[in-house]
Amino acid sequence: MNMKLRPYKPEDSQIICSWVKDEKTLFQWSADRIGKFPLMGNELNENYAERKAGLDFFPLTAVDEKENVIGHLFVLIPDVNVKTTVRFGFVIVSPEVRGKGYGKKMLELAIEYAKKELNATKATLGVFANNPKAQACYEAVGFKPFSKRVINILGADWECIDMELIWK
Repeated sequence: MNMKLRPYKPEDSQIICSWVKDEKTLFQWSADRIGKFPLMGNELNENYAERKAGLDFFPLTAVDEKENVIGHLFVLIPDVNVKTTVRFGFVIVSPEVRGKGYGKKMLELAIEYAKKELNATKATLGVFANNPKAQACYEAVGFKPFSKRVINILGADWECIDMELIWK
C-alpha cells in the first residue's frame, strides 16, 4: 500500500466532502464543526479559512502513488503552551478503501509527521461511541481511551471517547 501525506490543497475539499453520504456520517466525522448536510464541496475550505494553517494547524491529505486523494485529517496544536501535544481531527478515508488498512496507515504517517515535524510526544483525538470501526482503527494504532463526554448531536446525546497515544 503506497500512501503519503501532503499538505491539504483547496481542490481536495470537493473530493473529501463527496465521501460524506449521509447526515450521521457527517456528524461522526466532523462533530458539529461543519453542521449542515448535504455537503456542497467547499465546506472544508470554509472551515479551514478561519484557522492558522502552518502555525498551529496542519491539514494533511493522504494520496496514493498516482496522487489520487484517498484520505484526510488535520493535526492541531490545541494549546500553544504545550506544543508537544497534538490533536488529530476530521480523520476520514475514501469509502473505496475503507476496511483495507488505509486509515491505520494514514494515522501511522500522521504520528510520524507529528513526531518529526512538530516534535510532539502525545496525540489525542475524539471518536463517537456510535462509530466502532473508527475506534477500532485508532486502537489498532495504539490510541487508548482516557475520558468520555457527551455531545448533543442531531437532538440526541452522543458519547464521545477521547483517546490518546503517548510516545517518547
